[in-house]
Amino acid sequence: MKVLVACEFSGIVRDAFKKRGHDAWSCDLLPSERPGQHIQGNVLEYLSGWDLLVAHPPCTHLAVSGARWFKDKKREQEEALQFVRELLSAPVEKIALENPVSIISSTIRKPDQIIHPWQFGHGETKATCLWLKNLLPLMPTDIVAGRETRVHQMSPGPLRWKERSRTYDGIAKAMAEHWG
Repeated sequence: MKVLVACEFSGIVRDAFKKRGHDAWSCDLLPSERPGQHIQGNVLEYLSGWDLLVAHPPCTHLAVSGARWFKDKKREQEEALQFVRELLSAPVEKIALENPVSIISSTIRKPDQIIHPWQFGHGETKATCLWLKNLLPLMPTDIVAGRETRVHQMSPGPLRWKERSRTYDGIAKAMAEHWG
């Protein structure tokens, strides 16, 4: 299967699909942190010819964790929502779009599923919404004890956004197993 992982610089989800034998590519404006098949550029220019799109659009202007700044971000929010709409309407048979709890739910549609890392082998909470097209919801693969809020409690800093945006290995593996 040809898989495009949109807005992924880490290569984590791409590599999980690659390990299962798929022709998997990541695409991001940033270079990939891991060697592998990566397109550096605007994903909207590369949406044709895939069997599965797993999209991780930036949540900076969408996540409700930043609600106190919403009144000052109207233009940025509309641009971010338009980007989400374009990803969800891509000419790809199967689509999964991932984002934290966000205004996508109230503006476009409710998510099909909300997952947490603790359901996939990581003892942490981080509500992650999935909007699905022609895909079944992910089934938990390794429920673990512990409910740390590590991501929420990360110290401020210039790379905090990057650390918070990485997909957990257990979730990436489940995506590849269930959707691949």
